[in-house]
Amino acid sequence: MDIEQARFNMVEQQIRTWEVLDQSVLDLLLAVHREAFVPEKYRALAFVDMEIPLGHGEVMLAPKMEARMLQELAVRPNERVLEVGTGSGYFTALLARRAASVTSVEIVPELAAFGRANLAANAIRNVELHVGDAVRGWPAGGAYDVIALTGSVRDTPQALIAQLKPGGRLIAVVGSAPIMRATLYTATGQGTHVRAVFDTVIPPLRDATLKPQFVF
Repeated sequence: MDIEQARFNMVEQQIRTWEVLDQSVLDLLLAVHREAFVPEKYRALAFVDMEIPLGHGEVMLAPKMEARMLQELAVRPNERVLEVGTGSGYFTALLARRAASVTSVEIVPELAAFGRANLAANAIRNVELHVGDAVRGWPAGGAYDVIALTGSVRDTPQALIAQLKPGGRLIAVVGSAPIMRATLYTATGQGTHVRAVFDTVIPPLRDATLKPQFVF
């Protein structure tokens, strides 16, 4: 497989056609090697339009989903970012290349180790990675300019919205399958501006405080 051609095709055929038109985002997707963050046995699927299993019930989001979230957040070079759900570390790396610093929290220790190793191997140094549950907030980090949730949540993440600085943005996929919506929350002086971005369905973030739902 021609890796660079596959990467180019991913950007042009999957991502650009999904309303990702910010050239700086497209350039970043060409620069950060996605295949370096994929589990070895799935590496041939690195550029395919699909979620990739990471083990422990977690997945790496489809490339177009990661790209669209990154575009909507519009991260700036002076900003502090909180990522809830490190996973493979790929989206962490994308955020880190645009931000001043990233705090990333992963609830699964094995995935935290995998993500940490991938970030180190790809010389991403402005990330502070923690093992923990940040679905209901990460008070130790204070306030953030940007917060990204890499899995879905059932309800509006109020505790995390409360950690946004004025002008800060949070993106989350909210709802329960089959109805979920990627939503951008922006902190304003008068409260929070809410904008529905697109409909989608992605796996939920693991929340240590919630019991699993039973399906009959």
